[in-house]
Amino acid sequence: MEGSYTDKTRVLDIKPLRTLKPVFPSGNQAPPFVCAPPFGPFPPGFTPFYPFSSSQHTPDLNQSQHQPSLVTPLRTFRSPPDNTATNGDAVEPPEGSTVKRKIPRKRTPIAQNPNFSSGISAAEKENGDRKLVMSVLTRFDALRRRLSQLEDAKESVTGIIKRPDLKAGSTCMSRGVRTNTKKRTGPVPGLEIGDVFFFRFEMCLIGLHSPSMAGIDYLVLKGGGEAEEEPIATSIVSSGYYDNDEGNPDVLVYTGQGGNADKDKQSSDQKLERGNLALEKSLQKNSPVRVIRGLKEASQSAKIYVYDGLYDVKESWVEKGKSGHNTFKYKLVRAPGQAPAFASWTEIQKWKKGLPSREGMILTDLTSGVESIGVSLVNEVDGENGPAYFTYSATVTSFKLTQQPSYGCECGGACKPGNLNCHCIRKNGGDFPYSGNGVLVSRKGMVHECSPACLCPGCKNKVTQMGVKLKLEVFKTVNRGWGLRSWDPIRAGSFICIYAGEAIDKSQMQPAMANDDYTFDTTRVYTPFKWNYEPGLADEDGSEEMSEEPELPLPLVISAKNVGNVARFMNHSCSPNVFWQPVSYENNGQLFLNFAFFAISHIPPMTELTYDYGVTRTSGAQSLCGKKKCFCGSEFCRGSFG
Repeated sequence: MEGSYTDKTRVLDIKPLRTLKPVFPSGNQAPPFVCAPPFGPFPPGFTPFYPFSSSQHTPDLNQSQHQPSLVTPLRTFRSPPDNTATNGDAVEPPEGSTVKRKIPRKRTPIAQNPNFSSGISAAEKENGDRKLVMSVLTRFDALRRRLSQLEDAKESVTGIIKRPDLKAGSTCMSRGVRTNTKKRTGPVPGLEIGDVFFFRFEMCLIGLHSPSMAGIDYLVLKGGGEAEEEPIATSIVSSGYYDNDEGNPDVLVYTGQGGNADKDKQSSDQKLERGNLALEKSLQKNSPVRVIRGLKEASQSAKIYVYDGLYDVKESWVEKGKSGHNTFKYKLVRAPGQAPAFASWTEIQKWKKGLPSREGMILTDLTSGVESIGVSLVNEVDGENGPAYFTYSATVTSFKLTQQPSYGCECGGACKPGNLNCHCIRKNGGDFPYSGNGVLVSRKGMVHECSPACLCPGCKNKVTQMGVKLKLEVFKTVNRGWGLRSWDPIRAGSFICIYAGEAIDKSQMQPAMANDDYTFDTTRVYTPFKWNYEPGLADEDGSEEMSEEPELPLPLVISAKNVGNVARFMNHSCSPNVFWQPVSYENNGQLFLNFAFFAISHIPPMTELTYDYGVTRTSGAQSLCGKKKCFCGSEFCRGSFG
């Protein structure tokens, strides 16, 4: 178009603003250049300009003192330094950088309940024991399950990966729910070799491994005389990605830390500092190091960590990594005389592949295909070929409660957490009873699951109706008959099995059944324990705390003497790792009731599964005493049960 043509071939000599110099008027062009305060007084010929021209700041030539400037200083507009993240947290500068370290901004504190008390003394926080360690882990996981339940119930999907484990860990740290804060080499009070963890923060809270991210933990020792402080390793976490065990479960070749990538995503040589230097010092001083092995189980969706005991650093060297840069390598050998842990895991993987076959195997599947995953029968103690004959069944027979016709919920694909239009969720008090991976969130009077009549075939609210999902083994014990254990690690809150058999109303029970070894009696007195989350720790109203006591429609007894499933082999313990929970569902106008078993805590593979059998109520008795002698061997054994 004519009149709007621009000659783009012309090159203009434009310089960046920072290179321009101020040009002042000459004496014959304007009054001489002068400086004046922002609010005056001004010499003749000058007038104030915005933002100094406001009426409330009208200059007064008679004032002896000037008003202070309200202009924001220019330094407040500076961009954040390179070593500060957008959320205000300090970021570690690249190795070799000379950037001056900035003081990190304080994190926003978690809202604290002024009435909450951890119940852990200062001495207990510094040094724990087994009971306290298990208590801290239980409280952490209970809070994590609750936070996960709340996240699942949110309707809006932001696409952000939620980490309730991190929030639960930070809350426990800030509220003092922790122990073994005293950093040390060697064993940690209350920890046992073979303990398993599903979250790194669990290891932080009990003093096994302090960093939530770094693979090497160490403490700094003061040298003698004028020697400088030097680090010494306390523990390492082997991720399994870069480490090599050379085919021997008692040998670990560990790769040092650092040198992975700087801000330009370029690899660099690892340096002999921090954790790497600490491992080198452990080698020189012959100081043992705790080793935690990271494993990926096919039966689990996340990585699992197992405490494998103490190792000695035997060698160290430098070799070229895949990127061509130098990396430190450390050979660690497991100290002799310790209980097997990681070695048991590797052996179990061989059993699953059939190479070699399980020693003492009698039957590969005593259920004859009733369970989708076969249950092994093993005897490594004596020559007995198996328990007395019984009919294997995965259901409870002869018990149904008639009620008003129910058509179940009308959720399309699956019941969604937080959907109060769902009939089944409303029956659970508005909360989805399980987390997204099928873990029970809280004990309660009754858990209501969706029924076969519900229009949600892929629903996750049918956990106990889906059968056994673990590789279980019935095995012969030394002094308690047959027992039950799992080849797989079991996460706290995970479903194990139901108690199947013939259900009988307690008032109609035959006297001979009172001495039945395969009886599950809901009317017995059970030792109470706390498993649910603490409302104060979750910043919730404590008056709304739900009861953990079962609520049953009538007193029931289930006999598995003639008909039953794997639950009949679970032995009693006064310190059990399994609890039972009433679960119901409706179908065709009838109420079906199951007694489901869930893990109290994380259970390592090949650990016997036990629950509290309870004690029979005796009229007129001053104290409760069981009918049978207990051989559980627990520190807290009450001597009898049944």
